[in-house]
Amino acid sequence: MRKNIVAGNWKMNTTLQEGVALAEEVNAALAGAQPKCDVVICVPFTHLASVNAVIDQNRLGLGAENCADHEKGAYTGEVSAPMVASTGAKYVILGHSERRQYYGETSEILTEKVKLALANGLTPIFCIGEVLEERENGTYNEVVKKQIEDALFGFSAEEFGKLVLAYEPVWAIGTGKTATAEQAEDMHAHIRNVIAGKYGQEVADNTSILYGGSCKPSNAAELFAKPDVDGGLIGGAALKCDDFMGIVNAF
Repeated sequence: MRKNIVAGNWKMNTTLQEGVALAEEVNAALAGAQPKCDVVICVPFTHLASVNAVIDQNRLGLGAENCADHEKGAYTGEVSAPMVASTGAKYVILGHSERRQYYGETSEILTEKVKLALANGLTPIFCIGEVLEERENGTYNEVVKKQIEDALFGFSAEEFGKLVLAYEPVWAIGTGKTATAEQAEDMHAHIRNVIAGKYGQEVADNTSILYGGSCKPSNAAELFAKPDVDGGLIGGAALKCDDFMGIVNAF
């Protein structure tokens, strides 16, 4: 059975001290709760080891926001999958639209990142999604299918089964535009069909697909009620414990 997951993506926010305090607050909030989903926070590299020390990973998973496409070597400023794993993190976000847009990450680069993440016991949260032009010209289904095929279809069914996918309607992130729950469900169902076409229905049915487009406490329940939406990859709302828990409690 696939898991319901709510994962926070803190992006480039919080100092180390602020981040540790926020992680402690979320950890404490979960101590008295019985969420109907797995809860994960993906934090800046600088925070990983310190946050790991103050949370109980039996109730709050820890992830990084990226990792390098090389295992080690002369790549100044990069952080490898083995380094991420050594902090105690269990997840890593890969292929986020901001990484694709601002840092030129290609499908070839992302394939290498996924390989290294899996080899080091990390669960990739792999992001896919279309920009506004692709949504408006009607090519969005083909765009997302190609993103999955180009980066992920070289993996075995067993390897693919270790991935979590996250659909980001890039046009609905920080723009004021919002994808409807119906638009989210249509794309999630499409993604599941793409997976089934390659790996079979069982793998598709067991793949968690998260929604990553301006999910808030006010719309989370409607989104999560859709049959193919298995949770959320949460940006801004993950930076306030009450908002984040409001989304967690939407299950």
